[in-house]
Amino acid sequence: MDVKYLDTTFRDGSQSLWACNMRSGMMEAVAADMDRAGFDVIEVPANPIYFKKIVRDLKENPWDMMRMLSDKMPNTPKSCMGGGFNLNVIGTPTPPVLGKLFTELLVNMGVFQRSQMTCNTADQLSRVMPKAVPFLKNLGVDVAIAVSYSISPRHTNDHYAEKTKLAAELKPDAIYLKDQGGLLTVDSIRQIIPIMIENAGGIPIELHSHCTTGLAPLVYMEALKLGVTMLHTGVPPLAEGSAQPSVLSTVKNAELLGYSSKLDTELLADISARLMTIARADNMPIGEPMEYDYAQYVHQIPGGVISNLRFQLAEIGLDDRLGEVIEECIKIREELGYPVMITPLSQYIGTQAAINVATGARYKMVIDEMIRFAQGGYGEDSGAPWMDQNLKDKFLGLPRARELAEIGRRPVEDISLDEIRAQMGGAGVSDEELILRAIMQGTQEIEEMRAAGPWRKYLGANLPLKTLMQELGKARSVRYIKIQRGADSVILRNQVPA
Repeated sequence: MDVKYLDTTFRDGSQSLWACNMRSGMMEAVAADMDRAGFDVIEVPANPIYFKKIVRDLKENPWDMMRMLSDKMPNTPKSCMGGGFNLNVIGTPTPPVLGKLFTELLVNMGVFQRSQMTCNTADQLSRVMPKAVPFLKNLGVDVAIAVSYSISPRHTNDHYAEKTKLAAELKPDAIYLKDQGGLLTVDSIRQIIPIMIENAGGIPIELHSHCTTGLAPLVYMEALKLGVTMLHTGVPPLAEGSAQPSVLSTVKNAELLGYSSKLDTELLADISARLMTIARADNMPIGEPMEYDYAQYVHQIPGGVISNLRFQLAEIGLDDRLGEVIEECIKIREELGYPVMITPLSQYIGTQAAINVATGARYKMVIDEMIRFAQGGYGEDSGAPWMDQNLKDKFLGLPRARELAEIGRRPVEDISLDEIRAQMGGAGVSDEELILRAIMQGTQEIEEMRAAGPWRKYLGANLPLKTLMQELGKARSVRYIKIQRGADSVILRNQVPA
């Protein structure tokens, strides 16, 4: 039996291990070979959250990145998180016309053939997906609905049965168990996968997990035995650690169990070597197998959120207080009523926890998203009876709560694209520029991104001669290098003055 593989290197691998700092040039160096490696799907960072990061921190144009990925990987379907016209697709709240335009641009660009949507957060199943799934399918986009795994008094086997059944009623192309915290064990996967298969109505079941507790590689093998048809993996160094299991070790282990694949593992090993060279050259983290860590079951923070928290705390000189922030995340999640620790709520909880620690006072400053949570803006996971009532009253009594309630009085569905375009520069603004301005809430950071110039090129380990020439240029004392093989020879002369 062939196992299908979805690659997460460019998106979840980068988010979990590199705080979304994988540059366009890094992807460009290996993308064409990734397209030839035999993956069934390759995940790309085609989402407003990542667009904002690419513009703000990497100073690169995300639309150019998308064009490059489409051009370099024409044969493999590309997927991204979200899509359709989710109200939270670009900020909160967002007019659906912007989400639809964003999705259409990506589809027309050839970089969005599969949407991955999480169903058991923010009432996605009832508020968003009944409209979004038909919209996506009309554009020719496959839809994979994720049932997100969590551990709490509310997340029972009956919960997963219900969510899988409701997801199946929308007739997606696939349903997958999304273990963003790496919390699954062999015992728990043996319980949940049969429940999902029973309620999926014949729709294929996939598995997406993280190696945060060190158990994901073993859980993946058990999932295959239970009937999972596709595994989500990454290419080292953007695998293991807090990211997905390595595709190289997963394929090897699956083959020993009698499962085959269409992946070219020799090519993947070469891609991995090139990415390792890039990682070491830029001093980027290299994913490694994790030891079992029970703390993950206590805080349940996804690897990508921890990666970004560590990056952000370091920027403000508080990297030594990550442990305190994690402890604060645990308290906030309990007070909110155990929401699933997944985008966007996991980021909001992490941000609020960092503020609480940095200010030395709990909720001295409250971010808008916490207030919207108390107002019920995130569906079944927000403002419900299980939220701490005193905290809810505190949030709803803030002056900002009244302002946010006023902002939300006009349904975002009523806002037209013409109105938005008029606010963002007028009729002469292109669709791509309009989306960027909406995401970045203005033009300043976009102008800074453009002023930074074209993205940096990465040669990688597959171009040793060019790498040698670059290094030769740094060495003033070396005048030339002669390379000879048989009767053929080449001389590289150093033009740098000694």
